[in-house]
Amino acid sequence: MASVTQSEVIPPPVPARRRADALDALRGFAILTMVLSGLIPWHVLPAWMYHAQLPPPLNKFDPSVPGITWVDLVFPFFLFAMGASMPLALGRRMAKGEPWWKLARYVVQRGILLGLFAIYHQHIQPWTLSKSPSTSTWLVALAGFLLLFPALARLPDRWSFPRCMGVRAAGWLGAIALMAWLPRFGQDIAFSVTRNNIILVVLTNMAVFGSIVWMLTQRSWTARLLLMVPLLGIRLAHAEPGWVQMVWNWSPVPSMYRLYYLQYLFIVIPGTIAGDVLRDWLEGPAETAQARPDRILDALRFAGMVTLCVGMVVLMLAGLFSRWLPWTVLVAMAACAAGWPLFMRPTSPTGVLLRRLYVWGVCWLIVGLIFEPYEGGIKKDRATMSYYFVTSGLACFTLIAFTVIIDVWRGRRWMRLLIDNGQNPMIAYAGSGAFMAPILNLTGLEGVLVRWLHTPWLGFLRGCIKTFLLALFVSLCTRLRIFWRT
Repeated sequence: MASVTQSEVIPPPVPARRRADALDALRGFAILTMVLSGLIPWHVLPAWMYHAQLPPPLNKFDPSVPGITWVDLVFPFFLFAMGASMPLALGRRMAKGEPWWKLARYVVQRGILLGLFAIYHQHIQPWTLSKSPSTSTWLVALAGFLLLFPALARLPDRWSFPRCMGVRAAGWLGAIALMAWLPRFGQDIAFSVTRNNIILVVLTNMAVFGSIVWMLTQRSWTARLLLMVPLLGIRLAHAEPGWVQMVWNWSPVPSMYRLYYLQYLFIVIPGTIAGDVLRDWLEGPAETAQARPDRILDALRFAGMVTLCVGMVVLMLAGLFSRWLPWTVLVAMAACAAGWPLFMRPTSPTGVLLRRLYVWGVCWLIVGLIFEPYEGGIKKDRATMSYYFVTSGLACFTLIAFTVIIDVWRGRRWMRLLIDNGQNPMIAYAGSGAFMAPILNLTGLEGVLVRWLHTPWLGFLRGCIKTFLLALFVSLCTRLRIFWRT
């Protein structure tokens, strides 16, 4: 693991002057591919188009299958982006002089809000409401989605307090009324706090515990890394009888918290370190015009960075899924070493950022590949130690590629759709089932798409079209400054 020197201790926070667009793009990429993975047709496509542990044609969970696919990257990429956003969001609040108790209150409130969202989201999904959705099902789901806007949307600062409270009350009271009246709509379920979205529940736990970890260790990466040691011990010892197993299995609220979820801190903590690096860059000296890659050698160097980082993701997916071991590991190590000269002697603040991200990405990848043989090979379910660190390294590499494209090549316009969705991820996540599906079915467009795109790979194209339409809707919300506060 890379050593932490005094020069890398995080400086006192000052207000950031711009956004980390590459981080938004990473988050947007994660959420849109997460949506796409749920829209592709099952049973008929090659195994690498599904979770590795859900192979076709049955798509039945098989924990003995090692390997990862692109579908297995979307959730850890989102967790990594969540961790990276913590130093930026919490740091801004600290820069405004907020005391620690207000920060703690903010973290708890965010956790409660995400927890409620996890429960509500599951109840308004059409296929949760009914196994055979009808027109009333689509309307109820759409109404549930629209009620989230007054309940969660960030309201204009110029609005008066009574006006804001009125809008909030209308949203929440409408949502509560909808939950209470679900059985009377003729649906198949009634409201239950134990019915929730597991992905959002994990995000809730990570939002709370990841923020606490960062606040406790914001000025010391060493302390943050050391916190991973007892977490690793608990993770390795939980299967053996004893007090660790008792703590592992105990939960005051089983539907919302389990110690098992804290394993994902192995992704969130690396994300917070990347967030600290991004924060240093945002608060550092402004980029000069001379830092742009005008010379041919500079242009080739940055192109090499993008090629290396994207190629590393492809190599890991192909090699670990196909079980080309140990050759995949040897090629990866050789590529990491060969790519180091691309990041040496940076001449700009962005170059320093890229070098630091690359060092950490290589470190996490090496740790993950060392763990790869453990627990029967890398797996997402149940997640192995290798999975946490390999995906953290790949998230670092992807963040580097987006940074070069957006901040070095000035390609923000080309990444605008990803950036907009990354700034509004919960609208995208909830909108897939509770907005796009009702709209397409109520208008009859779903039937048209099914008739025109009915073969397996055309079915995948159908999923891409739906994801693109959703991305356009979320982008419109972002450009209109409509954000959900989760």
